Amino acid sequence: MEGWEPAVVERDTSRDLTNRLRRIEGQVRGLARMVEQDAYCIDILTQVAAATRALQGVGLTLLDDHMHHCLADAARTGGTVQDSKIKEASDAIARLVRS
Repeated sequence: MEGWEPAVVERDTSRDLTNRLRRIEGQVRGLARMVEQDAYCIDILTQVAAATRALQGVGLTLLDDHMHHCLADAARTGGTVQDSKIKEASDAIARLVRS
């Protein structure tokens, strides 16, 4: 794919995502403690759902960033680069929807 360079996550977005992932990491550690301490199953499931939603939020932010930068750049380039990046994004969306 000549003439095309992959875009990186914007610095502000990267910082935000890093902070969000650190919070999620803390949530997951908390889940492990809950399991170790034999917490009530419904309470654990509630926290699993919260962590899952938080990860989905990270995924959606990354997807939005990808569409605004990588897909926009590929659309300007056109041709096989555009086709490849659209397929790549479609596949990523399918994975997010299935998760």
